[in-house]
Amino acid sequence: MNKSPKQISLENKILDQLKGKSLQAAEILFADEELQAMQDYANNVSIKRLGYNDHGPVHMRKAALNALKMFNLLENRGVKMSLEKEGIALQEDSMLAVFAASLLHDLGMTVTRDTHEILGLELARPFIEKVLNAVYSTAEVATKVAVRAIIQESIFGHMATRKIHSIEAGLVLVGDGSDMEHGRARITALLSEKPRIGDIHKYSSTAIDKVIIDQGEVKPIRILVKMNQSAGLFQIEEVLYPKIASSPIKEYIELYGQVEEEELLKYI
Repeated sequence: MNKSPKQISLENKILDQLKGKSLQAAEILFADEELQAMQDYANNVSIKRLGYNDHGPVHMRKAALNALKMFNLLENRGVKMSLEKEGIALQEDSMLAVFAASLLHDLGMTVTRDTHEILGLELARPFIEKVLNAVYSTAEVATKVAVRAIIQESIFGHMATRKIHSIEAGLVLVGDGSDMEHGRARITALLSEKPRIGDIHKYSSTAIDKVIIDQGEVKPIRILVKMNQSAGLFQIEEVLYPKIASSPIKEYIELYGQVEEEELLKYI
């Protein structure tokens, strides 16, 4: 299994965030060679065939790490996940769902960009079942059903084109949208030979230096997007902010943008 140093580094950071059932799930999925091959192929389709930015193993791990950081920030402030609030499952079950959905959310890119979130539901199914069957006993069928549903909702809703309702799915949505640093568009920029419609996504992405997720001053989560030029504002206003605005976790987020050393721009 060929994994890049960046991918391995992200996996180690993710493992540090996990415990219990979610840690067991991560160990299973990180060792799955077919999943690795699918994520690699998703990147081939996205970058080489379609000219989009990274939708492969590094992106899916960054999205997972972002979502888990926010999960822990909410937990630290006493915010309960939807499954626990509704008396259906525990926080560790929600953590498993958030991690698994984030890691699997872009498998539909192995086929095409259009409705890849719907295609991804079917492509993710065997990996979801592999993990749930390994982690949950036959006596935990109700919890297993709920976790599966949250994973499916999260994959289905990660493009912010369809309404989602759980905090867990909201974390996956915003975790995905927060992966927009310049490295994500690096290969696409190198391969580009002529201008094309949609290049604003590539150029605005290269303007993003860092996305920092930490504890907010008033709300549990603070997202700061640091840019080297104002083109990066497109990424905030057209990609990240719409995802936050349609997410069930909007009320818990402070969003800022900053170009170089200029004054902070507060969005929410």
